[in-house]
Amino acid sequence: MIDWTKTAFVFPGQGSQHVGMGQDLVKTYPEAEATFGLADELLGVSLSDLCFNGPSETLNDTVNTQPALFVMGVALLRILNTAFEGDLHPAFVAGHSLGEFTALTAANALSFASGLKLVRERGRLMKEAGTREPGAMAAILGLDADTIQAVCTEASQHTGKRLVLANDNCPGQLVISGDKEAVEVALPLAQDRGAKRVVLLAVSVASHSPLMQSICDEFRTTLQTISFTPPAIPVIGNVNAAPLDSIDNIRNELGDQLLSTVRWTESVHFMRDAGIETFIELGPKDVLSGLLKRIDRSAQRIALNSVESVDQFLKQHI
Repeated sequence: MIDWTKTAFVFPGQGSQHVGMGQDLVKTYPEAEATFGLADELLGVSLSDLCFNGPSETLNDTVNTQPALFVMGVALLRILNTAFEGDLHPAFVAGHSLGEFTALTAANALSFASGLKLVRERGRLMKEAGTREPGAMAAILGLDADTIQAVCTEASQHTGKRLVLANDNCPGQLVISGDKEAVEVALPLAQDRGAKRVVLLAVSVASHSPLMQSICDEFRTTLQTISFTPPAIPVIGNVNAAPLDSIDNIRNELGDQLLSTVRWTESVHFMRDAGIETFIELGPKDVLSGLLKRIDRSAQRIALNSVESVDQFLKQHI
């Protein structure tokens, strides 16, 4: 049996999506079918058809990716809730960037309908920000956060453009985000400092950077229209790598998150220090499980992303 006092649920962000995601779950589990069906109804478009059949270019559009990942995570959560007869009590939940919205829904702080509305609007606004101020992002492997912060500062000073550390994913894997010119200057600087690899990401939206500033006020206004409740399970936020313990903190977190570094490494350490031994990833792939392995190899990692993985998990724990 699962020791829920030592278990956390984690939900991935953009980059986990793929054509076909959720299709086997919908064919097998009524909870998944109902979740995707309700999303289609609420959005007024067939998100399920896009998830199952693509095309990938449309699924990878942030306005679609964000609700797709949210729905996938909730569908998996509802499958587990039925299987465990409502007796799901993880000690913590957390999400990487977009995944934080799924985590809030898992903690009963945000309804499915409101969460879907929020992530759709977040995707729309982020795409709009990318159109207003096209940016770039790049993954840098093999350097620590302090070194990358220094690289960002140097590139910003050299170009007069904005560049920041966007994602602290795990030791040795960090992502920078900002103006394209500054990113291009930063990459050779990182290599000069010993980076094992630098990879320009195929995006035009500079997530978690000052280039999102133009949409922040509008998104914060939207957040004020949404009803939140205090989380029934502690939610570890990206911005401060600490629990979101009030409705005001949740609203501030979701607004600040657009501009702030995703402190995933610190979030995992917080949960490990609090006694978490098992992390269950609910999403289309196993991206967070891979990061967890690099953050703390001794932590148990379970990725639930298909009928096969869910069935195996349930056989072992029910």
